[in-house]
Amino acid sequence: MPPLAESGKRIIARIIDWLIIAIPLALIGIPFDIYSRATDDGNDFGDTVNSLNGGSQLVFQLITIVAYVAYDTVMVAKDGQTLGKKWMKLRVAMLNDGSTPPMSQSLLRAVVLWLPALICCACLWPLLILILILVDKPYKQGLHDKAAKTVVVSVPR
Repeated sequence: MPPLAESGKRIIARIIDWLIIAIPLALIGIPFDIYSRATDDGNDFGDTVNSLNGGSQLVFQLITIVAYVAYDTVMVAKDGQTLGKKWMKLRVAMLNDGSTPPMSQSLLRAVVLWLPALICCACLWPLLILILILVDKPYKQGLHDKAAKTVVVSVPR
């Protein structure tokens, strides 16, 4: 098995992947009117949060969840690499044999990674995963890696 990925490279790869999905979603969000409620005069933060439970907001949140989970699942199942990981020369591997995760493990990994962050814990969940990656011994696994029995490794040059 190749050496485990450096934590800094993993963080950069995740930021790249987040931007690859977030930028198109920001453009898609315009017809769903996701920005007007936050910028309307007279609305305070509580009004904005309460208005997010409306129909178009719910549809947009579902689109967001599907986009992040599908991107991560399909890319990792294909060759173990999202675009961010490819650019940082990393890949996801099964812990037991170093192979590319099958679709089922890729889906489990993506759901554990993205679902809590997109539904309820946008700040705390990524922070928890980051801390676990930094302190976990010996495999530097976040909760998503532990759930799917995967590790992130460096790609041989």
